[in-house]
Amino acid sequence: MSGDAAAPVRLLLTRPQAQAGDWARRMAALGVPTAALPLIDIVPVDAAAPIAAAWAALADTDLAMFVSPNAVEHFFDRRPAAMDGAPAWPGRTWAAVVGPGSARSLAEHGVPASRIVQPPAQAESLDSEHLWPELCRVAGADWRGRRVLLVRGDGGREWLADRLREAGAEVAAVGVYRRACPQLAPEGRALLRTALSAPDRHVWLFSSSEAIGHLEALEQGTREGSEPARWSRVRAVATHERIVARARALGVGHVVLVRPDAGAVAAGFRMLSGSTLESPT
Repeated sequence: MSGDAAAPVRLLLTRPQAQAGDWARRMAALGVPTAALPLIDIVPVDAAAPIAAAWAALADTDLAMFVSPNAVEHFFDRRPAAMDGAPAWPGRTWAAVVGPGSARSLAEHGVPASRIVQPPAQAESLDSEHLWPELCRVAGADWRGRRVLLVRGDGGREWLADRLREAGAEVAAVGVYRRACPQLAPEGRALLRTALSAPDRHVWLFSSSEAIGHLEALEQGTREGSEPARWSRVRAVATHERIVARARALGVGHVVLVRPDAGAVAAGFRMLSGSTLESPT
């Protein structure tokens, strides 16, 4: 048997580079080999004044909603120096997130766990639809006159903002980064070609529909005269139904829906790879 044939199946981590290391460590603890192939670049935006204004108004804000770990990182990275010595987080302000990665990032920046709101651990999906009942539980369904800040990248879903406005909230938004299709370095281009030419040796982890669109564009740009990718042979785990639908629209032949936590991703990987992974002792 050749070395390539004996190589273990790898999980391809497509999240932005800033999250790749954490995911690789958690997957390694579960016995899952990984390789990082970020399909979204996170680029800071020149928005010093709006971000400073958002920080200045935070103590009078009832809820700050962070759409991702990147939103947390870029918002706290721009915390005005004039606030040094002040509490890390205002006592009256709720901080809402949809995923555990964002919650961990908030905690690392000093936000008390008692002020963090997120979907229940047992929720069928970690998204705005499952966050909304939790916001109503902690703050009530009547949001009239309450101030809400959305901390996000460029664009994104408006579902939660629409629910808050319908309930009477005053919703403002501040963009702290933008998403872009990555420019792959030579090693990234080589990994992409390898993954698509040997789909039985790789399982993709998709946590963004946008990343799948970038994958399609990158594949077209790295063919170099080779045949188009045979998407029907590609295997992937995806963390939301919308992402599953986008992968299937591309033609991905085998997609498993999983929750965006390490244990569920490892189980999905095991299902698709046929590997027997031992639980860590």
